[in-house]
Amino acid sequence: MTETFVTFSLVAIWSAMAMYALAFIAFTFDLARRATPTPVEASVANARVTSAVGATSRGTAVLDREDDASRVIPSDPAPATPASGPTSGKAPTSGKAPTSRWARIGMSITVLAWILHAGGTIFRGVAAGRVPWANMFEFALTATVIIVGVFLLVQFWQDIKFLGAYVTGFALLFLGIATVNFYVDVVPLPPALQSWWLIIHVFVASLGTGFFALGAGLSIVQLFQASGQTKRTRLLSTLPSATSLENTAYRLVVIGFVFWTFTLIAGAIWAESAWGRYWGWDTKEVWTFIIWVIFAGYIHARATRGWRGSRSAWLAIIGFAAVIFNFTIVNLFFKGLHAYSGLM
Repeated sequence: MTETFVTFSLVAIWSAMAMYALAFIAFTFDLARRATPTPVEASVANARVTSAVGATSRGTAVLDREDDASRVIPSDPAPATPASGPTSGKAPTSGKAPTSRWARIGMSITVLAWILHAGGTIFRGVAAGRVPWANMFEFALTATVIIVGVFLLVQFWQDIKFLGAYVTGFALLFLGIATVNFYVDVVPLPPALQSWWLIIHVFVASLGTGFFALGAGLSIVQLFQASGQTKRTRLLSTLPSATSLENTAYRLVVIGFVFWTFTLIAGAIWAESAWGRYWGWDTKEVWTFIIWVIFAGYIHARATRGWRGSRSAWLAIIGFAAVIFNFTIVNLFFKGLHAYSGLM
């Protein structure tokens, strides 16, 4: 029966990866659509150019017979009539671009991929007879399903479909790496992990990671918006403003920081129960604290020192990069009491 559920899990995960790939393509097409003028917009732009040329011609100087022939008297141009109606060709205002067909397709496929992804993660837990996050492979399954789940959940609050390619691409990449390089068979838990804290501590850390990931994605887009202020492109004009992106990223990071703070405290309590001390300067403990310090500095600097714009965006990105470093490099190349990757 265990092997059956393991097979179900792998089939569901590989199917989810295929769906994420299709969703990534759809979201990429949506970004390309945002960057390309529509036929209506192109025709309106041409009409404006033609109108400007015509107005210049009509306003050509009229020679005054009584004065010098070089003096010009411009004629009064006809008042411009504002375009109205759905065919006016007006470019969408910042951050209010209508949802395209490709974005809707991408979201639909992402929901299907997430259902398969969640099903594969649950099947892995059923096969193991415990929560599915006891090693690197299982944590990758759980963390990515939470990141995509948070992305879908935030849609009810803010329209961030423009992050679809980032989120689905990230999930596809990490699922592929985890399945190919980190996969391990179902094995019994080590004694230190046989605790209720495994359920609470790691799950809350995964939630924090999900919010940090979205905050970093919004911060990346914010940097592009800020750098493109001197030369606006159509793609940037369809995205929220840099200020709006920064505010949304800040709120998501604050939520993630609350979860990460609980993770740090819960980890210390669990360490005392498992190893008889709250803190031992283990590599994993140190990096968890470093991540906490980075995001605490981000929140503090933005709230009290007025760190806005690119500086706050870079702090959010560096913080999430530290999370990725903690999951990959620290787990793979550093020895310690937290060496539960399952690969050694």
